[in-house]
Formats: sequence, structure tokens, C-alpha cells
Amino acid sequence: MIEVKKEGILLKKTDLEFESEGVLNPAVIREGDSVHIFYRAVRKGNYSTIGYCKLDGPLTVVERSDKPLITSEFEYESHGVEDARIVKIDDLYYMTYTVYDGINAQGALAVSTDLKNFKKLGIIVPPVTYVEFVYLLESAKRVNKKYYRNHKFYYHEEDTEKKILLWDKNVIFFPRRINGKLCFLHRIRPGIQITEINELHELTKEFWRNYCTNLKKHIVMDPRCKHESNYIGGGCPPIETEQGWLLIYHGVQKTSKGLVYSACAALLKLDDPSIEIARLPVALFSPELEWEQKGEVNNVVFPTGTALFGDTLYIYYGAADEQIACASLSLSALVNELLLYPTKNEK
Repeated sequence: MIEVKKEGILLKKTDLEFESEGVLNPAVIREGDSVHIFYRAVRKGNYSTIGYCKLDGPLTVVERSDKPLITSEFEYESHGVEDARIVKIDDLYYMTYTVYDGINAQGALAVSTDLKNFKKLGIIVPPVTYVEFVYLLESAKRVNKKYYRNHKFYYHEEDTEKKILLWDKNVIFFPRRINGKLCFLHRIRPGIQITEINELHELTKEFWRNYCTNLKKHIVMDPRCKHESNYIGGGCPPIETEQGWLLIYHGVQKTSKGLVYSACAALLKLDDPSIEIARLPVALFSPELEWEQKGEVNNVVFPTGTALFGDTLYIYYGAADEQIACASLSLSALVNELLLYPTKNEK
């Protein structure tokens, strides 16, 4: 099995109002010898913004802003902007994040040319209610039954008339165009799906209605192993290797002590990342240390960004929804380990 080194806690909450309740789930991008981190900062009332810090090398904090970089501006993000991921495609940085209005949580996009000024482009996931989504699935090819069985998550007896939108989170772009297309992963429970477009303006409601009707062909991965039996979701932006796109994602298992979030790993086909070619049958790493097991949400390691220095891959993650930590491993060793567990493909 892969040797994973827990590097320890990187960032903790502070007395500053915008991050007084917790820091977690960072977007990460390396530029030269610097690592830029855009992290979720939580204040009282569970309102989130995106904070910023810079590292010299993979682990040394040399700069940390005392105010958030990205805040809520619109009604659809009135309760917070959360859990960013970031990649650079050509000369443009794509930052995806979750917007939350107190009821609905959906994936949104902002872009930048300098990592300082970001232009919000709004929500880019299906603008449909959960009820409409289920209706569209009924005319589609059969998918995992868990896609249909989220009624208790979306609706309660006292508010069955509320039109709750489909929760579609963990939007993560690939760091380059593939076959000329922009590609991104996203998560409609319980699996991970992929979207491929020529340009962003194609993401219309009609596009998404057709997408949901044909959901089966867009599913990249569904839960398969014990440690991810409840649901899975995207984690870090895919890393290009000669053997395929390395995907570090999260898996969730329901246990006697509640939900346990682990970091997981898979390989996707280079020229067609809708195809999974390998997956680790066990978690890459799980909550083991006290500060991973006890916090705002217990038993959580939630990977959202990486930085590669030589052959050492640093994986940055939220620990117990309260602080940010880092783990490291050999990239080549992980890829070689994955190749021992090829996926029997049904596509």
C-alpha cells in the first residue's frame, strides 16, 4: 500500500471575524516556488467566504490576508461561498466553488488573469429542481437507484411545497482542454459526472435538461468500495500523468459513529476522462488523528487541492471541517499502485 505522510495542520481559524469558526477545504495552485491557497473561511452563523494565503514551497506560510478575497454578492450565495477549486487553462484561472443561499447549494465559476481579481460568472450546474431531475431520470437509461432516493435529503414533511433545486457541487475543471473541449467533473449524489463543452455559453437550461435525461452516459464513477459506499464526490483537480488523469476524490461511508469522509484515488483515461481505468479498493487515507476525528464535523478528511514538487505530491485537505492540513506521497508510487487495480469498464 502507498506510504502517506501526514504533514500536519497548515492553517487554523483565527480571531478575525470572517474566519473565527473554522478554515477548511482549500483551492490550491502552484506558481513557481509559491503555492497559492484559497480557503473556505467560516464565521458565526455558518456563513462562508474565501480567504487567501501564500506558501513558500509546499508547507511554509509566508502571507495570509486579514480579509476575505471572495464574498457573497448575490441572493443565490447569500449564505456563503464555499469549497473552491482552481486550475489554469491557457492564460485564464478557473475557480469553481459552491454557492449557498440557506436552502440550495450549487456549483459556480469565477475567472481571473492574476489570482487577485476574480470575475464571477455565476452558477454553471443544472438549474432544475430535484423533482424535475427525478422526472427527467424516469425517461433515461437506468442509473444507480440512489440517484432517485434523496427525497428525505431535499424535503421534509412540513415544507413539501418548497422547490428545492438539485444540489450539484464539487465542480472541478480539468487543467487543459481535452479534444478541444472544456471538461469538468461535478457531483450529483451519489456519483461523479463529467460535462464537456466547447464554450461556457452552451450551459443553458435546455442543455442541462437533455444532460439529465441522458445522465447514465455522463457518469464517470459511482460508489463501489466499502469506504465510499454512501456516496463519492470530486476532490482535487485531475493531475495529468502518462498513465491517465489521477483523480483524488472523497468517499463517504455510513458507520456506527456517523459518516466518515476519506481521501480516495482513481485513474481516468487521458483522451476520454469519462472512462475510469483504475481505482484503489481502499481509502488513500482516512481520519486517524485527533484533529481529523474531532471538530466541527467529526471524522472528515476532505481533499480539495494538490501541489507537485518533484515526485512528491502534497494533498491539502479540510480536517474535521475546522482546519486545513496536508499529506504527502510519491506520485509515481501512487500511479503504479493504481495500475494494479484496473477497472472492468462497462462503457
